[in-house]
Amino acid sequence: MVYIQEAHPTDLWTQEANVRDGVLFASPRSNEERGETASTCVRRLGIQIPAILDGIDNNTERAYTGWPDRLYLVGTDGRLDYKSAPGPFGFSAHGLETALRHEVH
Repeated sequence: MVYIQEAHPTDLWTQEANVRDGVLFASPRSNEERGETASTCVRRLGIQIPAILDGIDNNTERAYTGWPDRLYLVGTDGRLDYKSAPGPFGFSAHGLETALRHEVH
């Protein structure tokens, strides 16, 4: 998992669900601030897969167009094997599962 820029920061675009759930973060201004926000999200969401951080320059997000969130599978050969539609509503667990099965065979 790559943590990219915050989708609904309090200083730009807060949703009611964020307020209700207490998920309130301002846009980080440094790599350190982004790291703190990412760590909080990983803990609160109970994420158990490795998570890395996109830099404050957003190079990874720009390269993969991952905002607001998206599922990708990068094959062992380094090629992109799967890219979902934007989430959370564009996610296809079946599509990712099919790509994963193809990759391991």
